[in-house]
Amino acid sequence: MNSTERVMIYKRFERFWHWSQAILIVGMMITGFEIHGTYSLLGFGKSVELHTLFAWMALTLWAFTIAWQFTTGEWRQYLPGLSNVDAMIRYYVYGIFHGAEHPFHKTVLQKHNPLQRLAYLAFLAIMSPIIWGSGLFYLFYNQWPHFGLDAYLSLEWVAFIHVVGAFTITTFFFVHVYLTTTGPTLFSHIKAMITGYEDERGH
Repeated sequence: MNSTERVMIYKRFERFWHWSQAILIVGMMITGFEIHGTYSLLGFGKSVELHTLFAWMALTLWAFTIAWQFTTGEWRQYLPGLSNVDAMIRYYVYGIFHGAEHPFHKTVLQKHNPLQRLAYLAFLAIMSPIIWGSGLFYLFYNQWPHFGLDAYLSLEWVAFIHVVGAFTITTFFFVHVYLTTTGPTLFSHIKAMITGYEDERGH
């Protein structure tokens, strides 16, 4: 006989930093692409001001989040592994469109499937250093001569790398949003990140 049990998966701080980060990323995307000249909405000066503010807020949030991850041991949730990655790829490419059962079931100790872990590793190890490194170099451009960096760095190249990083993270963001709709119901994953609870089916 099937039964459903509600299990607390996402802790309160986890939900706080997830939604705070999402809001800040959206804010940086809106202001960042206006700075890039994609459209005119807030004005260049205001966009630069807000983009910088959102960036500092995000860095502060990350500092607290990293400290929380290591003091609680939650950092282990992001250790990647290749086990069952092929099953997840087959599910997202084919199975999800043919009513196949999800090959991964969340638990308190394993919140992310193998493919998510690899994606988050890429986000933390590749995308984040690119966007934050280039952003900080861009922000402190006037200080380059004091450290002799102007002899090695080009503002055009730093800006180009920052834009590449921005497009990469924007793509990651929208893929992430799409995948939140692939649960048992359209908003079940989003609801879980609001309440903290996932519905576990038993027998």
